[in-house]
Amino acid sequence: MIESARNLDALKRRLASLDRVVRTRHAHFPFGHAPLDRMLGGGLARGRVHEFFACEGGEAAATGLSLILARLAGPQATTLWLRPSAAARQGVPYGPGLTALGVDPAHLLIGVMQDEAMLLRAAVEALRSPALGALLLEIRGRAPQLDLTASRRLTLAAEQSGVTALLLRLDADPTASAADTRWRVGAAPSVPLPGNAPGMSAFDLTLLRHRGGRDGVAWRLIWDNERGLFGDGRDERDDHGRQGEGREGGAPLSRASLSFPAVRPAADRAA
Repeated sequence: MIESARNLDALKRRLASLDRVVRTRHAHFPFGHAPLDRMLGGGLARGRVHEFFACEGGEAAATGLSLILARLAGPQATTLWLRPSAAARQGVPYGPGLTALGVDPAHLLIGVMQDEAMLLRAAVEALRSPALGALLLEIRGRAPQLDLTASRRLTLAAEQSGVTALLLRLDADPTASAADTRWRVGAAPSVPLPGNAPGMSAFDLTLLRHRGGRDGVAWRLIWDNERGLFGDGRDERDDHGRQGEGREGGAPLSRASLSFPAVRPAADRAA
């Protein structure tokens, strides 16, 4: 079941009780989308900070994608999701939604902090823990305290422990940071399954910044929960909206609509 720690002391005690994670020797964890992984040199770098900014109306998509990547970063290990208390009052993780993303609620620990300063303190403390598979840090709004110095602290802690930090930026615009990569995330259409059942979760993902690498490229990713990876180059697109470049077989992008909430409003939560 999902566990929650509502202050820094409780979070420290819970992290101390977790078993230490045996770190993989792989420097990256792949999306499973071959062209994207090649461009990134094998996937997202472990033990680094990666930022994900939600498009307008894309809060659920950005949250869902971040949870999937946390799972890929630390399979079978605990993901810590740090949230501001105001956000926690507005919505709670929805069990069936997590399962549809392949996220095991038994491996999800939620920390709820009162303000931005406490969130950042908790994030640095958590990144020092060898027991985490990944850290998901939810930051809303302009976040003036998340400046270049604060992001460097997060980066240093992640590099020292090997824990990957995913910064979920909601209702915010990109600013200077020490993040290894920076992305813009939105919801995308998906192809319905037989019987007009809802299709696989789909995301529009734009690489805004890649330290030492290419950026400005956009992709459409289809999440295959059964295989535990994203679709291959057949669903690729670039930042100018051209279709077919680098795709195998030139398959068109899907146009059927699918909406998938990873977070359900508190007033509509399951019993």
